[in-house]
Amino acid sequence: MSKLRCVIERITYQNPENGYSVMKVNVKGYKDLVTLVGNLLDVPVGSVLLCDGDWKVDKKYGSQFVAETWEEVMPATLYGIEKYLGSGLVKGIGPTYAKLIVNQFGLDTIDVIETEIERLYEVPGIGKKRVEKIRESWEKQKEIKNVMLFLQGYGVSTAFAAKIFREYGKESIDKVNENPYRLADDIWGIGFKTADTIAAKMGYGKNDLRRCRSGILYTLNQLSNDGHVYAEEEQLVKSAKELLEAEEEPIRQALRDMIQAEDVVLDEEAIYLPPFYYSECGTANRLLALLDSSDNTLFKAECDITAISRRTGVEYDEVQIAAIRQAILSKVMVLTGGPGTGKTTTTQGIIAALQTAGLKILLAAPTGRAAKRMSEATGMEAKTIHRLLKFSPAEGYKRNDENPLEGDALIVDECSMIDIVLMNSLMKAIPNHMRLILVGDVDQLPSVGAGNVLRDIIDSGKIPVVRLTRIFRQAQTSRIVMSAHAINQGRFPDISNGKATDFFFMQSDDPVQVSETIVSLVRERLPKAYHLETSKIQVLTPMQRGIIGATNLNLALQDALNPNKIGLVRGGFSFRQGDRVMQIRNNYDKDVFNGDLGYVSEVNMEERTLTADFDGKPVEYEASELDELTLAYATTIHKSQGSEYPIVVMPVLMNHYVMLQRNLIYTGVTRAKKICVLIGSTKALAYAIHNMTVLKRNTKLKERLNPSVGQKAYAIPMESDIPMAAEKEVPYAKK
Repeated sequence: MSKLRCVIERITYQNPENGYSVMKVNVKGYKDLVTLVGNLLDVPVGSVLLCDGDWKVDKKYGSQFVAETWEEVMPATLYGIEKYLGSGLVKGIGPTYAKLIVNQFGLDTIDVIETEIERLYEVPGIGKKRVEKIRESWEKQKEIKNVMLFLQGYGVSTAFAAKIFREYGKESIDKVNENPYRLADDIWGIGFKTADTIAAKMGYGKNDLRRCRSGILYTLNQLSNDGHVYAEEEQLVKSAKELLEAEEEPIRQALRDMIQAEDVVLDEEAIYLPPFYYSECGTANRLLALLDSSDNTLFKAECDITAISRRTGVEYDEVQIAAIRQAILSKVMVLTGGPGTGKTTTTQGIIAALQTAGLKILLAAPTGRAAKRMSEATGMEAKTIHRLLKFSPAEGYKRNDENPLEGDALIVDECSMIDIVLMNSLMKAIPNHMRLILVGDVDQLPSVGAGNVLRDIIDSGKIPVVRLTRIFRQAQTSRIVMSAHAINQGRFPDISNGKATDFFFMQSDDPVQVSETIVSLVRERLPKAYHLETSKIQVLTPMQRGIIGATNLNLALQDALNPNKIGLVRGGFSFRQGDRVMQIRNNYDKDVFNGDLGYVSEVNMEERTLTADFDGKPVEYEASELDELTLAYATTIHKSQGSEYPIVVMPVLMNHYVMLQRNLIYTGVTRAKKICVLIGSTKALAYAIHNMTVLKRNTKLKERLNPSVGQKAYAIPMESDIPMAAEKEVPYAKK
């Protein structure tokens, strides 16, 4: 093996799933930057690494140093010290002040900060306030130095070490020594694989029960990320065995111990993580209790549809009238239908009927954007479910079974997005006298989170359902609406294009050409044709990976749309002022949630912080928290649920054949309000339209509501279920 000491200049590619990274590094004695590859996830720009590995020559990318092992070390050169201080590890010192300080003190810089920090006043522009900030940050760094050194001995990066210290403080070393697998339980961003790598270096064997326990939890969490509420016992043991490469008996023993300790719940053949078990049971119990409750507010008389029509200015058809009457007569009902079928006007009629009866009505939706659209359509205040339930990070949901909602009726829109945990929280807060109307398009994709709530409620046969199917005349003029219904019915849409249409199809079989065309459409052609800002155009794609996946398209679109080169780097992305971003985890402390869209309003390179604006709400992130964000010029169709965009551009190629499902394409098309542009092959579009082969989500809500119903498979696979299509995965290279 060879040794390589280097300073990280930039990160050109990272795979967040396995840590594989491609970096450009500065090496003493080399005129040009050297390419470094290996599992180096979360090592920040500016870090000094000492790597063990070998040189190799790649046919396509040339000479590379492949790191087998690495450790971070203190810098020993002027350049390294400057990069280190400017990396954001020390508050108050950004790239500008790092350069000034190193110019002043040279190789003595670290010693000066360590022992004679008052000498920083000798640096032009540094005042008392900044010196105090540097002193405080440096002392904190000294406090965690032993923790850092200990963790780096097991291959833990600085970024992860900072997260561990933030969680455990001075107890970090003891906690990790006691059980490194607890890192995967306690710290978001540190998964089983990272913890397992640390544990292996600490001498943990493959059959260690603590390792088996962590592997089982990891497997259950992966299944929940793919929409499953539980795992069948044999399925779980088999998956955990493949993951752990361990013997079956210790895995079964660990599972028995976990059931006894109530770390998981066994229900017949199903193994649940406790939050999902209690959420599924709680949702079913509350829905049944609501159905069974009776009180004086239920109407026995027919509603006056003529008066309601006068009030809303809408003439309702027979199915809409039936929906309005059902809402009046039922404690719980579902209203479903596709675009242009009158869900919004029917909801307005339901509201008018309930208001005529003197009932107090509450409106809610899963996301801020969906709630805003609901408010605009009804003229009433609609809240997100979290806001309706008065969620706070410290206390959880203030509206619950002990402090229920105040009102007579609750109408919830975009219910296809609601996962089982959120549904349970909502049901807890609904008092017995309140009626519940669930509105949504059941043919869209199911929720990003675990469960298939709307579909299960409908399929249970226990709750009244009204399905709107008639496409109204005004909607029939929209090719987007007509194409969506054609796709949903298994028919190929009209792709004749033309100036008068709002639905276009551009033929291309080449992923590279499609990627370049998407950039051209978003940057120039569509804004010019429709006089819209580029921020009104959203690229939706079936997958994260590949040339036309969200990751690669985001990098290409960022280069094309945001020339600002100053930004914070994390996970292979540079987050720059003006970038469109998406939150990818629920963060209750910051009050932002998985799928929330915003833009970067400020980047502070000195403090190494970033502020993102989410619909007028500023949220600050430290550099170590940026793994909660991703660029959002392009997003997966899954992540677009509940959102609408003036213009949608969507690639449809056989490269993503494993994700091409009818309801995926249907969901993508129905996100477009004014213009929808599909780019790809007719073969891929036809394949998607006719592909109804889907993977079942493991849920029991339907059976808990009505034990007599059988199970059906409706949900589609998520990316982690499937292999990559036949397209070579390569780091993004600017064309």
